[in-house]
Amino acid sequence: MKRDLITLAEARTSDHASFKKELQDAFAVAVVDAFGELPDGPIPSDEVLDAALDARDAVVLHILCDGRTVGGAVLRIDSETRRNSLDLFFLKVGEEGRGLGVKAWLAIEQRYPETISWQTHTPYFEKRNIHFYVNKCGFKIVEFFNSYHPDPNRVDEPDDFPGGGEAFQFEKVMKPSEPIL
Repeated sequence: MKRDLITLAEARTSDHASFKKELQDAFAVAVVDAFGELPDGPIPSDEVLDAALDARDAVVLHILCDGRTVGGAVLRIDSETRRNSLDLFFLKVGEEGRGLGVKAWLAIEQRYPETISWQTHTPYFEKRNIHFYVNKCGFKIVEFFNSYHPDPNRVDEPDDFPGGGEAFQFEKVMKPSEPIL
């Protein structure tokens, strides 16, 4: 009998190459579905992924189902403000559509119970992600980045995704902010 028990395990630096490949394979599916083909090079690029994996406060996690790696997440945890970020989240190709993503997200929430809010983003064309974050995980769309309103945090980053850099910013408030005294 399949249990689909989801657990999280911190990735080692030696895991980063396979982690990036699995993430790029998963992201490629959405790009091909939306645009018919991949642009030159992997999406996101190795440079963008290296920056995310090596960022200060980054936590790189394997998502395990019954002990088998089925995906991963890159978080930035700010222990001072407790306003955390889900920078990257994926299920390996073939693992989607079974509810594992929601279980994985709930495991992340349980791992960081002191979080006041979570932020994440996704390209506008990724309807599956938008559905997941809004309808399954309880995030709210708080901003739409486009040519009239560019993302101020991504000025120096290359635009890895097709679609002109249009993306949604999401937020999930876990608990009300505490007043500043």
